[in-house]
This record gives sequence, structure tokens and C-alpha cells, in this order.
Amino acid sequence: MSDFLIHVISISFLYGILALSLNLQAGYLGLMNFGLVAIFGCGVYGAGLAHRFEFPLFTGLVFALLLAVVTGLFFARVGRRLSSDYWGIATLSIAEIIRIFATNLESLTGGAQGISGLPVLFADLRPWDGIARMVLFGGVLVSAWWLCEKLVRSNFGLGMKLIREEPQLARSLGYNIDHIRSVVMVISSILAAAAGVLYAHYLSFVGPELLVAPETFLIWSMVIVGGMANNRGVVLGAIVMQFMMAYIPFVKDYFDLPSDFVAAARLILTGGVILSFLLLRPQGILPERIGGHNER
Repeated sequence: MSDFLIHVISISFLYGILALSLNLQAGYLGLMNFGLVAIFGCGVYGAGLAHRFEFPLFTGLVFALLLAVVTGLFFARVGRRLSSDYWGIATLSIAEIIRIFATNLESLTGGAQGISGLPVLFADLRPWDGIARMVLFGGVLVSAWWLCEKLVRSNFGLGMKLIREEPQLARSLGYNIDHIRSVVMVISSILAAAAGVLYAHYLSFVGPELLVAPETFLIWSMVIVGGMANNRGVVLGAIVMQFMMAYIPFVKDYFDLPSDFVAAARLILTGGVILSFLLLRPQGILPERIGGHNER
């Protein structure tokens, strides 16, 4: 297996975890989170700060998860008095504020230069280190998928879907909407932060360019392509989108296009895919399954 293919599969697995995180919020609970990259940033910067101040990797993981949980709960708190649309705008704004802070707090985050030199996982296993990381990322992805499946097929998951479709009915039946949203934000934040920690130790670098808004919309495209409220679908969407993104540089080289083409083409591809699926196949590749067995 070529190093390039291992790299693309590994990144696809990490984005699959992020897609599962967003799918819990948007697909099953109806929360339009356009600031997921901020929670992902808790993961990457948690790992980066632990390395900068010479703490062990496990400490960075714990710090990243705690930071993500606090951020997720803050998002949930903000959304208590906002409709879904306004909450989406608020999360996008918060994510941009966090990115600006990360860019300007040079003494803490390294500013625009970021933090480099993070230890790469399994570096001592060369030449099998790439496969080892791919297997680790795949294992985390499968674990995240299993957790999400158990959650959405439980009575709690039924409550999530009812809140998504009929929030007033859910409230009249005794569901604590604020509590359910907070729990979902905590679980999805842990998933996003875990992906962020792995991503940071994969790239061996952390910087504010990892927190730009197009990253959030790339994850949204994966969820929309795969099929909202379908965990298998969003993982498939992550793999499809990541492979499409990975082959853009080859198109540039084949047609001898300028280097700026790659960044522009990725933005056009993300927006074009989202628009095409919303217009032509809004249910995605694997639509949500209605009804069926509900595990208890």
C-alpha cells in the first residue's frame, strides 16, 4: 500500500470522526453548528500546548477533552434562547473569535507561526508507522461509530429525534431539551477533540489555519453527501470527500495550473458538492432510516 493511499485513508478516518460528531448535533438533534472547528481546535491546541510546555501526551489529551467539553457546554448554553438558525450564526462567530485569539496570543499559542515539533505517533515503528497510525485512527473511528449507534438507537436517541422534529411536543411530553442538548454537545465535543489530538500528532504542527471556517463547511459537506442522521453515511461521505480533495493537486499538475488553483478548487468543490446534493439529492448517498428496530 502506497504512502499516499495510507495518508488519504488516515485523514479520511479522522474526518469521519468529525463527521460523526457533527451528525449527532445536526443530523439527530437538529442543531446547526457552524463552529465545530472551534471544538476541533480545542483538541489540536490542547495537544500543542501540552507539547509546548513539555507535558506528556496523555496530559494533552485530558486537557484537550476538558477544554472541548467546556466549549461544548458553552455552545449549548448560548443556544438555550436562540432558534436553530441564530444558534448556527452564533457558533460560527464564536469559532472565528477563537481563531483570532489563537492567532494573536503569541506567547501562549505561537501566534500565526503556531506550534511545531509535536511527536508523531508510532515514529519508532518505521517503515510501518503509517500503517500503525491508520489502524489506530480506524479503531477510534469504529469506536466512535459504535458509540453513536448505541446512543441514537436508545430511548435517549428517540428523544433527540423528537426534539429535532417537534421540540414543543417533546417539551410537553416531559423531555428536558436543554439537558439533552448539553449531553449531546458533551459527547460530540469529546469526539471532535479526540480527532483534533490525533490530527495534531499526525501533522506534528498546530496553527490557526486549522481553525478556518472552510474546514467546518468541509465537514458539513461530508455529512450532507453521506446522508444526515445516518452514521454509516457520514463516514462514507468523509471518505468520498477526502479522496476528492486529495486528487486535486494531481489535476493541477496534469493541466499545469498555478499553485493557487489547489486552494480555490477545494473551496469550489466543497461549495459545489453541498449545493448539488441539497438540490438533487438532499437525503445524501445513504438516507436516514425511518422506523426499524430500536435497541433498548
